[in-house]
Amino acid sequence: MLKPILLVEDNPNDLELTLIALERSQLANEVIVVRDGAEALDYLHARGAFAAREQGNPAVVLLDLKLPKVDGLEVLAEIRGSGTLKSMPVVMLTSSREEQDLIRSYELGVNAYVVKPVDFGEFVRAIADLGIFWAVLNEPPPGSHRYIKPQ
Repeated sequence: MLKPILLVEDNPNDLELTLIALERSQLANEVIVVRDGAEALDYLHARGAFAAREQGNPAVVLLDLKLPKVDGLEVLAEIRGSGTLKSMPVVMLTSSREEQDLIRSYELGVNAYVVKPVDFGEFVRAIADLGIFWAVLNEPPPGSHRYIKPQ
């Protein structure tokens, strides 16, 4: 079974565009959508509403920077500080072009920082490229299998 892609996005328009772009990339991975940083952490730690989810980390986390409750940088810091999550690929997918956000994201260990293109065609290509790279082409570290074992 393929590992899912976790999409953390609170903006309904950006969420819809990202889902359309992922669909057009024809990835077989399920896309799990959460709308704020607290919900993302609950999913990643399999707690709260996600306590019964299948075990294993997502293939990649597409993480917005500006989120309600817990912002993207805080989510990234917690991921990198967790023994079970720290090697999971995280892509900051944001509209922020602020240099301090870019610098802080890389200081915290983000794998990639992608500014959301304004043009829809560019956005679809960027998301498709991201999805294909992280969910298909990227070789995860040993012990972090691409597939989730069926239970």
